[in-house]
Amino acid sequence: MSGKLAVVTGGSSGLGLATAAGLAGAGAEVVIAGRDAERLRLAAERIRERHPAAAPVRGERLDLASQASVADFAARLTGRGRPLDLLVNNAAVLYTQRRTLTEDGFELIMATNHLGHFALTGRLVPLLLRAPAPRVATVCSLTAKVPVLDLSDLMNERNYRPLSAYVKSKTALLLFALELQRRATRALTSVAVNPGNASTGLYRHGPAPVRGLNRGLDRVLGRDTENAASVILYGATSPDVVPGGYYTASGLLGRRGTPRPAPLPRVARDHALARDLWLKSEALTGVRPSFPARSLHV
Repeated sequence: MSGKLAVVTGGSSGLGLATAAGLAGAGAEVVIAGRDAERLRLAAERIRERHPAAAPVRGERLDLASQASVADFAARLTGRGRPLDLLVNNAAVLYTQRRTLTEDGFELIMATNHLGHFALTGRLVPLLLRAPAPRVATVCSLTAKVPVLDLSDLMNERNYRPLSAYVKSKTALLLFALELQRRATRALTSVAVNPGNASTGLYRHGPAPVRGLNRGLDRVLGRDTENAASVILYGATSPDVVPGGYYTASGLLGRRGTPRPAPLPRVARDHALARDLWLKSEALTGVRPSFPARSLHV
């Protein structure tokens, strides 16, 4: 990764921090994006301490729940004019007890996990296309197996349930990652990755049953964030990945082990649904990614 520039969302802790550290250790210049400036500063310091000879690592404020923040972050990077080699869409919100709306009027979990990353990727496409071999790695989840994704209730207005909202957002992300590849076949490489089970801050703010379930999974299937991040790093850097591929851990239930290609859940094979979600995401965010005409395959 020497000489390359990478952006990792949610890079101040957990899997994002482990991913950013792995990229920095491989020689990449890394931008870790997150909401808290102090946590970003401390994360960058930790990475520099671990890899003192690494390329520059810096934190940049980004709130994916705010379309204005996404636009501002993308404008700052664009203003520097540096081609972007890698974007890792990692940040996520798991649990909010009550349905919460963002400043844009979107439901918080869907706004952060899917719409924020959709808009961020779209706004960074010009920088990505300036790199010789750009790649987007989107972190999904084995929970992304809902039989259908109801686009008429994307904002979870009917019968809001936190975990259901999370599953819907991760399903949307998987559909997005695959549709991105179809729309820019030769312009960039888009892959989806599921890192498996890792003990991260994502679970600490949920209700007791969720925290208890995660502790149980950790005892049986869990591993540290560095091991889990290996799946993300594989999708983000390996020359062996297939554009439009989906990768997960090879062990039991895809929760631990070495990276391997994974079968797509049925909902992710619905190209019409992915196209409709893309168009709806464009309409909601006002971001319409464009690619060279020779690369289009819609």
